[in-house]
Amino acid sequence: MTRPSITVHHVGAEAQPLVVIDGFAADPDALRHVAIGRTFGPAAHHYPGIRAALPDTYLPAQRAVLADVLGPVFGRTGRIETIDASFSIVTTPPADLGIPQRLPHCDAFGADRIALVHYLAPEGGDGTAFFRHRSTGFETVDESRAPIFFGQLEAELRLGGVPPAAYVAGDTPLFERTMTVEARYNRALIYPSYLLHSGAIAPGATLSADPARGRLTVTAFLSVG
Repeated sequence: MTRPSITVHHVGAEAQPLVVIDGFAADPDALRHVAIGRTFGPAAHHYPGIRAALPDTYLPAQRAVLADVLGPVFGRTGRIETIDASFSIVTTPPADLGIPQRLPHCDAFGADRIALVHYLAPEGGDGTAFFRHRSTGFETVDESRAPIFFGQLEAELRLGGVPPAAYVAGDTPLFERTMTVEARYNRALIYPSYLLHSGAIAPGATLSADPARGRLTVTAFLSVG
């Protein structure tokens, strides 16, 4: 079996670690087969699409690769706890996006929280973009920054109006894109959950709910001591 290829990047001025792992799962075709047989339902927490349960074996099978990254790159050598993990597909048409879904976001404010995105669409599809909030300069939002960031963002939206009904994939008046990682089959991204980011969904993308045709990913949120 070919070992995964691991590349470490540092995003933006804050130089936060972003790990790209190609060949992440030993058998991505088997994972796709499982996903195609699953029943998907509406996602929570502003995710613009649908989700379904992962096989119980998914994260245990990836622990060795995760340990190779979380220790040397993130300095996290403690127990890996799964907060949430699922198959996910972006399906919401741009016209139906809520305001939070039109903006870069972070998934959690704690330094112990790690995000994982695993791309499982064979044709690649849309990747993930990372951002800097122009007025504050923030590229990450932790607990101390959250009141400042959200207060400033609320004022900007109140004075300047809400962003257009579209996915954010590039520069906007409020946010500067610092990096984009393209999607590739069986590629995974691992990064701190408090990095501002968004799915880089292209205008006109086909947002199919069919796991055999749509932007199938695994999304997971981990807590690491």
